[in-house]
Amino acid sequence: MTTTAGKEMFSRSPDLPNLIVTRHPLLRHKVTLLRKRDTPKKIFKELVDEIAMLLAYEVTSDLGTETVRVETPLESTTGDIVLGERLTLVPILRAGLGMVDGVLDLIPTMRVGHIGLQRDHDTLEPIDYYFKIPLPLEESVFIVADPMLATGGSASAAVTYLKKSGATNIRMMCIVASPEGVRRMLKDHPDVSVYAAALDRELNERGYILPGLGDAGDRLFGTE
Repeated sequence: MTTTAGKEMFSRSPDLPNLIVTRHPLLRHKVTLLRKRDTPKKIFKELVDEIAMLLAYEVTSDLGTETVRVETPLESTTGDIVLGERLTLVPILRAGLGMVDGVLDLIPTMRVGHIGLQRDHDTLEPIDYYFKIPLPLEESVFIVADPMLATGGSASAAVTYLKKSGATNIRMMCIVASPEGVRRMLKDHPDVSVYAAALDRELNERGYILPGLGDAGDRLFGTE
């Protein structure tokens, strides 16, 4: 039996200064279940929702707040609120869609944009086919979401498109990352922090993360 009681809940590496791995026991537990090849599609989707919610909690931990006055049943007081309309979730189609519900359960007022990218299986580079993002971009915090950060090509391209459109505050959220993908993000976008639930060993010759959890999109949508 092992325990992480009293240990840091975040892991950072000097070699990957842009990466923040959340080590919360619940996240590690759910990622383990997600990896299992015999986890049914329904449970897989539920786990992705839950992991996305827990990750979003960490990704948004430094958001600014605004103080407002409210009336309790007993008296008037002040409290802090996060301005949800300044938050925009950007799932990378199609696997990123699996993370949307979990994040919106945590922050219902969050806006949602979409970036459509598909990976060329020969070059492993992304090809874009859709881009729809709520305005204004300059005033929003953007959270790019994709379950897998593999080669980093799609994530890097998504961030590039956002920056070209005027976005300045961007974060990346994934469930499982590879060292290669994190390094690609560090090279292309050193200003973008990458939040992950797990950092895996490496990519195989087909660009899949090892040990990974398979193709997240196929497992989410039953297209294996």
